[in-house]
Amino acid sequence: MAVLTASGPGPLHAGDTLNLRTGGAESNVAASLAGLGHRTAWLGRVGDDPFGRRVLADLTARGVSTDAVETDPARPTGLYVKEPAPGGTRPHYYRAGSAASALGPAPPAPELLGAARVLHLTGITAALSDSCLRLLRALLVDRAVTGPLLSFDVNHRAALWQRDRERAADTLLALARAADLVLVGRDEAEALWGTACPEDIRRLLAAVPRVVVKDAEIGATSFTPEAGTTFVPAPRVDVVEPVGAGDAFAAGYLAGLLEDRPEEARLRLGHLAARAALTTTDDVPRMPPRARIDPCLAPDSPWSTAP
Repeated sequence: MAVLTASGPGPLHAGDTLNLRTGGAESNVAASLAGLGHRTAWLGRVGDDPFGRRVLADLTARGVSTDAVETDPARPTGLYVKEPAPGGTRPHYYRAGSAASALGPAPPAPELLGAARVLHLTGITAALSDSCLRLLRALLVDRAVTGPLLSFDVNHRAALWQRDRERAADTLLALARAADLVLVGRDEAEALWGTACPEDIRRLLAAVPRVVVKDAEIGATSFTPEAGTTFVPAPRVDVVEPVGAGDAFAAGYLAGLLEDRPEEARLRLGHLAARAALTTTDDVPRMPPRARIDPCLAPDSPWSTAP
């Protein structure tokens, strides 16, 4: 979707200038993964409008394949406006009736999906429309595409579930339980399911082979068959804006998984990618060169030396 960001502090109605960027959880992950050196493609829908053309141009410039993206001649590209507010950024979504909301229920580009090593999905898509939810159920629960590891970031956005808030917890839990890898914030899991700690989340998702719990500035805990429980503290960072950090973390973790790195290195790479996002107001950060961050993936490498 297109992202409009206030150029300075203060409420939107008092400002004069908005900066145009591109955002969206899944496309953020694809762009950050490409920035870390991996081949990625984004499957989605945009409108036949200037915002849609900007989305495609930005993703292509970042090395993400958009060959399978559909352009809708009737529906507009989704829009997200970020307003500076005390304690964080206030989001304003304009996605009802968007081109993306017409995704599904059948999976797009099945041949491309079947050839991928990882298919990354998020709970944001499930909130856009009934057809989008049916698409995620087809991919996760029904396993309509065989081959890729199914990665699911819970990514609960309360503002997108206003039409059906009471179903959000059960719906997202059912989707998560069907995935091969789940990424979830400890705080959002507590808000959704009443889980207080990573171990509670692990028990709730006991059938999922891989679970990664992100806990903001505290760190990240993963539960995997090979390594058991692994915790890596987050590096210190002067936060400019938290938006996009979770997507960047997912990209870093998936990069480590695709590279068959040890579990601790996967979490470290997730943290380093997230830190790049935390230091910019852009939803998609420029990833540090691998030559600078790869030496920091070793267990004995202190965060103080990380770029």
